[in-house]
Amino acid sequence: MTNIETVRGPIPVEDIGITLPHEHIFTKNQELELSYPHPEWDEEATTQNAIDELNALSAKGINTIVDLTVPGLGRFIPRIQKVAAAVDINIVVATGFYTFKDLPTFFQTTGPGRMVERDEPLEEYFIRDITVGIGDTGVKAAMIKVATDEFGITTDVERVMRSAAIAHLETGATITTHTHVAHYTGRDQQTFFRANGVALENVVIGHCGDSTDIAYLRELMDNGSTLGLDRFGMEQVLHDDLRVETLLELIDLGYAGQLTLSHDAGFFSINTPPSWRTRNAPNWNHANISDRILPKIRERGVSDETIHQIMVTNPARILAGRRSE
Repeated sequence: MTNIETVRGPIPVEDIGITLPHEHIFTKNQELELSYPHPEWDEEATTQNAIDELNALSAKGINTIVDLTVPGLGRFIPRIQKVAAAVDINIVVATGFYTFKDLPTFFQTTGPGRMVERDEPLEEYFIRDITVGIGDTGVKAAMIKVATDEFGITTDVERVMRSAAIAHLETGATITTHTHVAHYTGRDQQTFFRANGVALENVVIGHCGDSTDIAYLRELMDNGSTLGLDRFGMEQVLHDDLRVETLLELIDLGYAGQLTLSHDAGFFSINTPPSWRTRNAPNWNHANISDRILPKIRERGVSDETIHQIMVTNPARILAGRRSE
């Protein structure tokens, strides 16, 4: 039997249920906020809001969310443990590192060929997060997160991606990505991971729902990857009506087995704080798929069987990774 690590501990993959596989709870910058607290952050109130909203989400039928807040986005597991202890929903966390271009100074001075010569610390960190746990929390990561944006695979992003590939090959955990669809960076990710020994069936190419280029999306899936149509509600980038049309076309083309749906939303983000979201992206929340998107695609003829494939079967396969082999 394959188990999936959650914040509360391992559960059988069969119990994962309806899953949102690309979300956030809190996106922060601890170093910045220690000196310059964000005026919209209130530890007690914001944490309680997350608890209340996740319990409401559970009541709508969502069983699991994957919090892809990794270092670079303010991952702080003790806060997530507090939330997890008070909600019915399963919370899965990830390892990895989030940067579009450069790593912090520590990584410039430390590592192979650096002033402080040692083995690649990113490899050690990623593998330890998955096999031992994150810090002293005992919470184990279940996925590996990387990002390539408009800058492409820079020298430092390559370090992250190479370490992710090594961690995947060592642990079997699936790699999940951030992409910039205008620059087709999903192609670059696939080329890199294939060259580094990763079967593309074990890579989820994220943010593909930002694209309406069906040929590009089919190419990524024909190469083996699963797509993250994972920004529903981010209508300042692409309106949900267009995202739905892309989803429906891909289902009609026979790709339901390689699709996941999510929001990339959070209860607080220092990068897009609540007041900004209220003005610019009012539907960008964790309930959008339950409340708006699934009813729309049901009205358009998508069967419950297909929805189960996309919302349950595909995320379970992804979370199991190579550990299920």
